[in-house]
This record gives sequence, C-alpha cells and structure tokens, in this order.
Amino acid sequence: MQNQMISSLVAGIGVVAALGTTACSREPSAESREPSAEWVDVSANLDPAKTPVYEGDAPMKFTFLKDMRKGDALTLSMFSMGAHSGTHIDAPMHFIRDGASIDRVPLASLIGPARVIDIPDSVQSIDAAELARHEWKGARRILFRTRSSVRGWMTSSTFHRDFAYVAPDAAQLLADAGVQLVGVDYISAEQFGAPAPATHRILLGKGIPMVEGLLLAEIRPGEYDLIVLPLKVSGYEGAPARAVLRKRD
Repeated sequence: MQNQMISSLVAGIGVVAALGTTACSREPSAESREPSAEWVDVSANLDPAKTPVYEGDAPMKFTFLKDMRKGDALTLSMFSMGAHSGTHIDAPMHFIRDGASIDRVPLASLIGPARVIDIPDSVQSIDAAELARHEWKGARRILFRTRSSVRGWMTSSTFHRDFAYVAPDAAQLLADAGVQLVGVDYISAEQFGAPAPATHRILLGKGIPMVEGLLLAEIRPGEYDLIVLPLKVSGYEGAPARAVLRKRD
C-alpha cells in the first residue's frame, strides 16, 4: 500500500513538472513582452531662431533677466510665446465653445499605444482615400509622418503653407472609429487657408485632443508607446508639450 502511494505521488509530480515546462516554453503574450527600445524624444526644441511659428500667431521671445555668465549671482529667464508653439496639444476648448480646457484633457488619451503612419511626400491632403491606403483601423492613437518630416520643416523658422493636413472626411472617419488622439508633424493639422476649421471641429468636438508639431523625421512607421504631456495651464485651450515614443515589439 505504501509503495502504491509513493508511485502515485511520483507520477503526479512528473505531470506537474511537464505542465510547468510546457507553460514556460510558450511565447510571452504581446501585453507581457518587454519593450524593445528606449524612449525617443519627438518634441521640437523651442528656439526662436529655429522653430516655425504659424502665420499670425504670437512670436517666441526668450530672455535672460539675470545671467551668471555676465556676472549675476544667478541665472533667471523669461519665456514669451503662444500656446500653440512648437510641439503642442490642442484641447477641445480651442474650437468648441464648451469644450474641455487643456488642464482637463484626460491622461488616458495622452498615454498609451500609438501607430505612426508614413504619408508619401507627394501627398498634401490626408483625405479619406489616402487614409484607406494605410492600416489605421484598430489604432487608438494615430500619428502622421508627412512631407514636413522629410523636409525638416519643424526645425526651420520659415513657415510653410503647403504642409500636409488632415482633411475633414478623414477626420470624420477617425472620430467615428473612436480614435483617442491624432498627431501631425507640423504646427497645424488643418489646411492652411481652409474656409472653416472643420477638421479641428470634428476631432475636438468628439473630445479627441490633437498633437501638432511632432518631430518625426527619424521615426519609422509602426507601433509605439506614446507619452505626450502638455503644460498644465488652467482654463486655456492649448499648451506646449513634451512627447516621447518607444517602439513596441
């Protein structure tokens, strides 16, 4: 009887060990995999000599009030610029009368998986037809890498009117699909000179924040983790932001 109990116990241990070995040999799920890369800063430097300013927007002016290099006891500076300078976030309040201000944009929209989509240099209007040429469905956050990145426009103080923009019909598709955030690599996602800010109204009207002025020149299309956080300015429609990406497996 005792020998039978020992034999059964040994057999049971063998089964458990086999199951453990099988479980350990399985591929880890996508959710549990460790990121394959380091964080990359995709926000533009704020530099009055190099950062483009949208035509008619407030100019950037940075001044040292005190400077240790000139004999002062400390260094102290002042920044003067528009809320939509460099890499920045448009909150719904920008074009929606009762929309949320920048300090009320949910963090859940600004942090999480994102897909970078590469738009050909020849394309200026990212319309519904152009969007259909790319794998975008299912992505919660979409960043468009366009001619602005190829041409280095976010590191040139010259304002270019012919930047790539998100057309209203594409914006409607994105909004209807439940996208949480839309980003572009120039200082506006709206066509320059558009008769109405339809793209902004469609996206912001659904509470979808827009990140403009991303620095995507060195970023390849694909899946990333995104963190983009604006200055927490109470009661205003937008603010400069710091944005970082990390490649996902």
